[in-house]
Amino acid sequence: MHLYIHVPFCNKICPYCAFYKHRLGNTDIRGYITAVIAEAKLRLPQGYRPTTIYFGGGTPSMLSPTHLQRLVSGLKEWIDFSAVQEWSFETNPATFTPAKVEQWVELGINRVSLGAQSFEPPLLQLLGREHSPQQIAQSVAMLRAAGMPQVNLDLMFSLPGQSIGQWQHTLEAALQLEPDHISTYNLTYEEDTDFYRTYGADATDEDTDVAMFAMADSLLTQAGYRHYEISNFARNGAVSHHNLACWRGEDYYGLGPGACGTVGNLRYRNTESTAAYAAAIMSGQLSEAEHEHLSPETRRTELLGLQLRTDEGLPAHLLRPENAPFISMLCEEKLATLTPQGSLLLTLQGRLLADEIATELL
Repeated sequence: MHLYIHVPFCNKICPYCAFYKHRLGNTDIRGYITAVIAEAKLRLPQGYRPTTIYFGGGTPSMLSPTHLQRLVSGLKEWIDFSAVQEWSFETNPATFTPAKVEQWVELGINRVSLGAQSFEPPLLQLLGREHSPQQIAQSVAMLRAAGMPQVNLDLMFSLPGQSIGQWQHTLEAALQLEPDHISTYNLTYEEDTDFYRTYGADATDEDTDVAMFAMADSLLTQAGYRHYEISNFARNGAVSHHNLACWRGEDYYGLGPGACGTVGNLRYRNTESTAAYAAAIMSGQLSEAEHEHLSPETRRTELLGLQLRTDEGLPAHLLRPENAPFISMLCEEKLATLTPQGSLLLTLQGRLLADEIATELL
């Protein structure tokens, strides 16, 4: 059982981000909080016991201590937090204070994901980020000083004009901060973003993508990080259990404007308008833009793409007899191996072709 809560507020809109978000402006934050609590009571069974909670955005760290306390207290009136093992909270550098971090720790938040993205000032400016490399280090130190158990750094590669040397410097600077987890995301040009409008859908360079992906794998695994998913590295067992649950196809509820959830064969996506979402919820109606019943075949198709990304591999029960010749070819070409349990596990080279391989296994 897992829970995602979307906090759509941002101080500034980054030109590459396709998630639902907006600046605070005249937003009624109290109304947003009241609506999220009300949605929990409309959507979740009373006493729901999640094992992971993830606050994403947007920028959840923009919530004031008063607002965050009100939101969590309201959720606890309906949701049982006693089984939570991992509670993740997305933040941006320089958007929080020691007092905020102390509150997070007191609430039980035990994993912070810090949107560092780069340690190169020109690239941070290109990405619309308002922090400096020094502020990344200061933010990590602040989290450590408050006793935050796990700290993740989000990094991005294949940025417009980014050199392989700049990417190496960012990886090395990140390692110097000794985070528990590092996420390395290959920039994609999503529709309805400024980057897409500026650079177009075909702005990526495959050779650069491959070189930077290989560099991240080499530097981070040599430093003791487990490359447990295409974009994610963890040391000392600090994997993201919430994300692992999603890659395994486990059920999760999503609350908040723009949030998605999948429970059994039902998937939904909430309205991407904070005002419209709150108005619908407070009238006693769920505010959904999409509502889909998933067939077993659709679920299998999705799991092929998700579980191939991990170092657990694709379980044998998702493979079909007619896949055998293709799987043999993958093994011969050293793109994959079969575990003793029969799971299909991609090699580093195979991971570069994960989407194409998943399509061939349909």
